[in-house]
Amino acid sequence: MEQRARKAAVCGKPIAHSLSPFIHTAGFAASGLLDWTYTAIECAESELPDVIAGLGPEWAGLSLTMPLKETALRLASSASPLAIAVGCANTLVHQSDGTWHADNTDVVGMVRVLREAGLGAGTGRHAAKVDPPRITVLGGGGTARAALGAAAQLGARKVTVVTRRPEAREQLDPVAVALDIALEGVAWSGAPGAFDADAIISTVPKGAADHLAEQVSWRPGSVFFDALYDPWPTPLAASAAKHDVPVLSGLDLLLAQALSQFEQFTGLPSAPEEAMRKALDEAVRDR
Repeated sequence: MEQRARKAAVCGKPIAHSLSPFIHTAGFAASGLLDWTYTAIECAESELPDVIAGLGPEWAGLSLTMPLKETALRLASSASPLAIAVGCANTLVHQSDGTWHADNTDVVGMVRVLREAGLGAGTGRHAAKVDPPRITVLGGGGTARAALGAAAQLGARKVTVVTRRPEAREQLDPVAVALDIALEGVAWSGAPGAFDADAIISTVPKGAADHLAEQVSWRPGSVFFDALYDPWPTPLAASAAKHDVPVLSGLDLLLAQALSQFEQFTGLPSAPEEAMRKALDEAVRDR
C-alpha cells in the first residue's frame, strides 16, 4: 500500500456543494490512508488545462463534474474504451510517468445501482427473461451518454431517448454507434408513452420532468432512476414510489461511481463502501 502523502480532488464550477470530499475522505480514513487528502477545486472548463498542468506527482487523481467531462477526456494521454465510447470522462488518474488516464465511472456506477435494483438481461428479478432489457433515457446531455453506456453493458440493444430538442438526440448518434446499440428518438411531448420499459433513467435538470408525474403510467416490474438528488424526492420519483416502482437517486450514483474512483486513485482492490456510504448519509443529513 502506498504510504506517502497523496492528494485527490473534485473539479467543477460551481463545486462548493459537492459531497465527494466527504465520501472520499471517509474512504481514505477507513483504509488507513491517513496522509491522503481530498479537496474541491473551483474550476471552469477553460481553466482545466492549467489546473492539471500545475499538479505535481503527489496527486493521485481527479473527479470531474460537468461541464468538465468532455474537456477532461481530450486532455488525457490515455483513456478507457468506455470513456472513449461515451465521449466524456468523470475520472482522471495520475500515472507513474506523469500522464493522466481518463475513465468514466458514472457508467460503472449506473450499472451497479441498476443491477442491484434487479435490472439486466438474465440477472436479478429478470433472470427468467430472454429478451434484453428495454430502457428509456430522458435527456440528451452528458449524463445521458453515461446512461447509454450503462444500457449497453446491461444488455440493451435499443434505447429509447426522449429529448426536448431533436438535435440533442442526434448528438448521441456517435455514442450509440460506438456502443453498438440502436436509438429510438421520441419527442418530449411523447414522453409519457415511453415509460413502458424495464428501466426509465432521467438525466434532465430539476423541474424539467416534474409535469410527467401526473401523466405517466408505471409498469409493474420497472425501475426508475433519477440522476437528481436535490431537491428530493422529485415529483417523478415520488410518483414511482407511490406505485411500488423501485427508485434510485443521484446519491446512489454518486456513491457507486466514487467506489470505482477510489479504487483507481489508491490502487486498492476494493473501496470501504460501508464507511463511504455512512459519510455520505451524514453529509446529506447535516445539510
